[in-house]
Amino acid sequence: MVIAAAGLLAACQTIVPRGAEPAPARPAARPAPTTAPQVEAGLPRDADRSRVALLVPLSGGNAGVGQSIANATMLALLDTQTRSVRITNYDTAAVAAGGAAGAARRAIAEGAQLILGPLLAEDVRAVAPIAKAAGVPVISFSNDTGVAGGGTYLMGYVPSQSIERVVDYARSRGVDTFAGLVPNGLYGERASTAFLRAVEGAGGQVVSLQTYGRTTGAVSAAAQRLIAKAPYGAVLVADGGAIAATAAGVVKRGTGAGTHLLGTELWNSENGIAARPALAGAWFASVSNTLYRQYVTKYRARFGAAPYRLSSLGYDSVLLTVRIARDWKPGSPFPEARLRDADGFAGLDGAFRFNRDGVAERALEVQEIRGGATVTVSPAPTGFGK
Repeated sequence: MVIAAAGLLAACQTIVPRGAEPAPARPAARPAPTTAPQVEAGLPRDADRSRVALLVPLSGGNAGVGQSIANATMLALLDTQTRSVRITNYDTAAVAAGGAAGAARRAIAEGAQLILGPLLAEDVRAVAPIAKAAGVPVISFSNDTGVAGGGTYLMGYVPSQSIERVVDYARSRGVDTFAGLVPNGLYGERASTAFLRAVEGAGGQVVSLQTYGRTTGAVSAAAQRLIAKAPYGAVLVADGGAIAATAAGVVKRGTGAGTHLLGTELWNSENGIAARPALAGAWFASVSNTLYRQYVTKYRARFGAAPYRLSSLGYDSVLLTVRIARDWKPGSPFPEARLRDADGFAGLDGAFRFNRDGVAERALEVQEIRGGATVTVSPAPTGFGK
């Protein structure tokens, strides 16, 4: 045991012969350098999916409709089972974060190549120049044609199209003289211009056009002035259902039940519009509700509440994006030229396509309020002719 222990000790010692210098110790090998992982601000990079930003109000007074649009986009992604598109929500009402402009800057900085939204025209005006400078197209849910163009597209329901459609239908039913009630303001101005052009284009005549302010009794006073210009076959009320019902009562008492009442696209966004007795027999043009009703059932089952009518714009914008994404390589710019496909696109709201001005042209149907419900009296075309 002593000999063995001595051997172990000897093995642990360095024995240097006399007169010899010790060999230099071999330096210890350094470990290979390692690269620290890069941490980037914002969202993680996604090489397999194209990045899309949804800009809607998720706080403030319009949070309800904004969240409904966001829910609709989620539902559209699930229904299409797409793996090529990633949508990130940004709150345009977050004032502390820069509002709509701040949301657009963050979205672009985080890699968005397409913006869906915003909802409000003033937000579109804030976002459009930022997106244009970055080469990112904007598909907005606004109906203000004044913000379209230059890479900004509008999916909102434009009043001029619904007015033209319902006027054409009235002419086909033998109406050749028209009168109108329009509110003061931008919407009223555009509705007036569209109404005059539509009637002229259809070969009819506008007998009287009266405006009114947003004060108590203003529309009734305007309707009284309109009665003095009777007779005429139809009266357009370019306003919501409550105002239209008030005007209808005055007009029909002064001209008789034979005068047809015409509405705009605003009526299709109102719940309970058909329950107003004064609007019985009225005609208005809008997008079809056939597929929308099925969507409402699915939406309610998933989110536990009914959607806002405008949420279908969010759903259809995703259908459009997914269709184009078949030819859109992740990480590359969005192929904007595909938005101007002459054949258009299909969605919950029917067929639509973007014209050169960036405004969505829609295939509209005409509905009649009858028996407390809306009935389609002139179906929407299924597409666009060559």
